[in-house]
Amino acid sequence: MKYLGSPDFDHAQKGTIGVLVTNLGTPTAPEKAALRPYLKQFLSDPRVVEIPRLLWWFILNGIILNVRPARSAEAYRTVWTDEGSPLLIHTRNQAQELQKRLNAHHGGEVIVEFAMRYGEPSVSNAMQSLIERGARQLLVLPMYPQYSGPTGGSTFDAIAEDFIKRRWIPDFQFVASYHDQPGYIKAIASSIKEHWETHGRAEKLLFSYHGEPRRYLDEGDPYHCHCHKTTRLVAQELGLAEDEYLSAFQSRFGREEWLKPYTDHTLREMAGDGIRSVQVVCPGFSADCLETIEEIGEENRDYFLEAGGERYEYIPCLNSGKGHIDFLTTLVNDRIKPWVRPQDDQAELTASLAENMKTRSAA
Repeated sequence: MKYLGSPDFDHAQKGTIGVLVTNLGTPTAPEKAALRPYLKQFLSDPRVVEIPRLLWWFILNGIILNVRPARSAEAYRTVWTDEGSPLLIHTRNQAQELQKRLNAHHGGEVIVEFAMRYGEPSVSNAMQSLIERGARQLLVLPMYPQYSGPTGGSTFDAIAEDFIKRRWIPDFQFVASYHDQPGYIKAIASSIKEHWETHGRAEKLLFSYHGEPRRYLDEGDPYHCHCHKTTRLVAQELGLAEDEYLSAFQSRFGREEWLKPYTDHTLREMAGDGIRSVQVVCPGFSADCLETIEEIGEENRDYFLEAGGERYEYIPCLNSGKGHIDFLTTLVNDRIKPWVRPQDDQAELTASLAENMKTRSAA
């Protein structure tokens, strides 16, 4: 096997610290032709769909990829902007804002790239860019606050798949989750308070998280527990009583049981029980996307109002808001602290590497 490397690699080059921000992914356009390869890559991931591969291959290629691309394209068209998909825009903005903050702390010593687990920009291309820009240490930050196999686990798989192709592997850290980090909890709570200051409070606050099959929980995935801990900590930060909030799970797919309660069922039941106003927040999503804008902001709104509710409000994700970037900057700085060298030490290291190269050349 020929490993990825570079004959122009400069062993005396002053190294940088690379930060790779990742999210789930997006098609390149809200069209059937763009959705098919995106969905194929996404749904072919064994972390996402854990059923026997041969059986799933026939279901995916024989049924799903012939039906779902057109439906998904129609949904994406409702949220698409002139700049592209909301998830791409927000993730890029998060990376850019994080880079600005890190520049203020470290100058050019820390460089940030972003990638999508599925679609573009790809993990492998972002990794190559970081390596070519001199990254000798790498922090991978998947923007999934709560860990699950289909999200954080799959991201790690993509990084590992890239690493096994490379001749040289950087020193490496991976942020598996940050669901209970104080800065993250305060950022979520602050976004809710800001919404209340403008719109007032509703009777209920619903925390809606992306779902996953119930058997993943039964087999040890911590996602369900992480979500409920996030809800509890945010509720404590807001001073909510137990009857003022609850958690639910959205976006189920297929016929098997997923994590309950389901968001759509919960909203209908709320309205049926006489609750007339509800506000929904999605702390499992770091950036607004199809699942928050269309599914929560529109589809589930209709469910609640049609069932008798009168006031429904979606509280946007943290996106690249100041509180979110403050937290991400602190998180990254804490993680890279062992890698950040005092200026004198860095200069000494660079000089030592250069001297070693001269010695090797003379020999």
